Amino acid sequence: MTTSHLSNLKYADGSRKKRKRIGRGQGSGHGGTSTRGHKGQGARAGAQLRPWFEGGQMPLIRRVPKFGFHSPFKVTYQVVNISTLETLAAAGKLAGGKVTPEVLYSAGAISKKSAPVKILGNGELKTKLAVNTHACSESAKKKIEAAGGTVTPLTSSAK
Repeated sequence: MTTSHLSNLKYADGSRKKRKRIGRGQGSGHGGTSTRGHKGQGARAGAQLRPWFEGGQMPLIRRVPKFGFHSPFKVTYQVVNISTLETLAAAGKLAGGKVTPEVLYSAGAISKKSAPVKILGNGELKTKLAVNTHACSESAKKKIEAAGGTVTPLTSSAK
C-alpha cells in the first residue's frame, strides 16, 4: 500500500491537456492551413466575424416574430408587505413608527432609493404606523388604519 507524500503527488489521468500549438509545422498535426480550412473569409488574415453573424443567412433577430407592446411609461414598484413592516417594527428598525422609502431603504426592506414603493396587504399588523409611500393597496390601507395608523401617499417622481 502506497502512502501519499508531497513528493509523489501527480495530476489525475485526463485532467490536464496539452495546448494546441497552431502553425508549428506538419509534425504538430496543426500545420498547413493551421486549423483555418481552405480559402474563405475565415482563412484570411484579419478576419473578424461578429458573434451574431450568420454568413449571410437571415439573422435570428429578423427571423423571430415580434409581438406585444412595452409601455415607456410603466412604473415598476418595489413592493413591501405588511408582514415585513411588522417584522421591522418588532426589531425596532422603524423609528417612531414612521414608514418612508428612506427608512425602508436603510432598514434593508427595499434595494433602490429612487424607485417608487408600494405597500401590499400580505400579513398581519399590530403596530401603529404612519406610512408615507408612493402607493398602497386597499387591503394594506385597511390593515394599517385598523391598527390605528395612517396612510399618506407620496407623489411619484419616477417614471
